[in-house]
Amino acid sequence: MNNFFYVLNGKKIKRYFFVFAAALFAAGIIYVEKNHVTVFSEESSGAAIYSISTEKKVIALTFDISWGDKRAEPILKVLKDKNINKATFFLSSPWSKSHPELVKAIQTQGYEIGSHGHKHTNYSELSDEEIKKQLTAAHTILTDVTGKAPMLLRLPNGDFDKRVLKTADELGYTVIQWDTDSQDWMNKGVDTIVKRVVSKAHPGDIVLMHASDSVEQTHEALPLIIDQLREKGYEFVTVSDLLQEAGVSGSQVRDQAWLQQQLDIASGM
Repeated sequence: MNNFFYVLNGKKIKRYFFVFAAALFAAGIIYVEKNHVTVFSEESSGAAIYSISTEKKVIALTFDISWGDKRAEPILKVLKDKNINKATFFLSSPWSKSHPELVKAIQTQGYEIGSHGHKHTNYSELSDEEIKKQLTAAHTILTDVTGKAPMLLRLPNGDFDKRVLKTADELGYTVIQWDTDSQDWMNKGVDTIVKRVVSKAHPGDIVLMHASDSVEQTHEALPLIIDQLREKGYEFVTVSDLLQEAGVSGSQVRDQAWLQQQLDIASGM
């Protein structure tokens, strides 16, 4: 009996140790990456939106595209077959310029288009002048290709700092992040992608997925994600719909997703 008691306490001690280690890890991330993990007040210039606070079961599916021509069409077909009339695509300007027919297909199905920047790199590592140059170049190309100036921006790799947010704000953009990361680019398997999205989804959520050639299973996971979220009572909307739902002004940020992403990766989720 005493041996059993010590085994149980040993397990508890081990569990507490891991919890404590995770807490230290989180604190270390916040300290080291303090330029990335920031809560911006309404007075700050620029912000990033991760989700909106609502009790309504509305959710925005978003897709980033930076390269390739094999994955966009299957994903568009799934959305059409599942009668998803609203979704948001963030397109890099070089991809848009070289694939105008796919951009047109996205528009024809009525989906919202936002900017995914020009050069696919971490903009926080660029100079102020280069940040503006990259965002302006993307804006010009996307406006020319789509016939409409984009108002939403998702930065490459989801990377930003205060300077990037300030520049985006000055150019009239609302920076859009995500609360639920499908991690579809890791190609961990259809079931893993579905489980991750469905288990983490919540009212007002913004879900990150991709339609570049690097993702091999998104078009297979997407129908299951849609069906299971519908079974839970969710309605699919655009990011702009979410912002209107909450009356968000682009000066509000819930900058917790990046930290959670690091913890998830560290714990193998």
